[in-house]
Amino acid sequence: MAGVTYEHVWKKFGDFVAINDLNIKIEDKEFLVLVGPSGCGKTTALRCLAGLEEVTDGKVMIGNNVVNDVPPKDRDIAMVFQSYALYPHMTVYDNMAFGLKLRKLPKADIQKRVQTAAEILGIEMLLKRKPRELSGGQRQRVAVGRAIVREPKVFLFDEPLSNLDAKLRVQTRAQISKLHQGLQTTFIYVTHDQVEAMTMATRIAVMNKGILQQLDTPQSLYDRPNNLFVAGFIGSPSMNFFPAHIRKDGGSLFVDTDINKVKIPDEKASTYAHLEGREVIMGVRPEDIHNPMFAPSNIHAEPIEATVDVTELMGNEIFLYLVSGKNNFTARVDPRTRFTIGEKVQMVVNMDNFHIFDPSVDKENPAAVR
Repeated sequence: MAGVTYEHVWKKFGDFVAINDLNIKIEDKEFLVLVGPSGCGKTTALRCLAGLEEVTDGKVMIGNNVVNDVPPKDRDIAMVFQSYALYPHMTVYDNMAFGLKLRKLPKADIQKRVQTAAEILGIEMLLKRKPRELSGGQRQRVAVGRAIVREPKVFLFDEPLSNLDAKLRVQTRAQISKLHQGLQTTFIYVTHDQVEAMTMATRIAVMNKGILQQLDTPQSLYDRPNNLFVAGFIGSPSMNFFPAHIRKDGGSLFVDTDINKVKIPDEKASTYAHLEGREVIMGVRPEDIHNPMFAPSNIHAEPIEATVDVTELMGNEIFLYLVSGKNNFTARVDPRTRFTIGEKVQMVVNMDNFHIFDPSVDKENPAAVR
């Protein structure tokens, strides 16, 4: 068992910078998820740790050992890929045992490790089958089992659930979380699916364009995003953004979107007073926009006008897609709501949970104001 450290790691492919000065310290037994859109550098970071890509600059460490020049087979890691990468002519048992046979482990040890891993994953009845006789979920469990039998210091997962259907993804991610709890080993997991990241991780590293945007617990990322990118990436449906100005009127501070003006609670006004007259972006999550009839009674509720564009009944809630001036936004509302498409409605915003982003320094990715 061991932690992992990326220390000022760069990876370039010619002039293209895939990883830009990456610094992460992953604790022993932690479940860290690297998340971000396609091309953000998350898989490249994982491959640098596995030894499948050579680091351009910086250090990659497993435990206290720098492994930049250590061959992949000697790094004591095990990797589960997006493709199952099973040998089609071998049985499940032989697929799981193959790496151990190459290491010339005693036959009894191999059998014990394979049997134990199969029992953990619930595939002991499949050991005599060939991969073609398995479902996608079963094949993925075999691929995970092949990693478990190696008893590595670190497990690496590269989008392992991408080939599974929605229901099976939910089941398998629960199994992987349970596996981490049982094995008590360091897991590093790459995905573009922020729901996977939120439900599985001890901490999440959000990446974009090769740069680490924020490293924190799932709840902290959700509640206190560092910038506009993190705020928009974490959460489903994603956060709503409204171009606005901070205005002062009658001793109170407001966020003015031209169409709607909402009052900032007095206890929060001092945080944003220095932005008076400035252009900002207000962020509000869909669950903080309510139908006034069913809004919680203990919130700072500020009214806004909008027109219903689309409604989606989800059973336990309704997604409303709304239009206000040039702004399109989403609300998650009580299922008793009975709005119709094209109806002009009044909603309320929970001003206890809003975010302000200042584009004055970086227009592409404004920082959160706190």
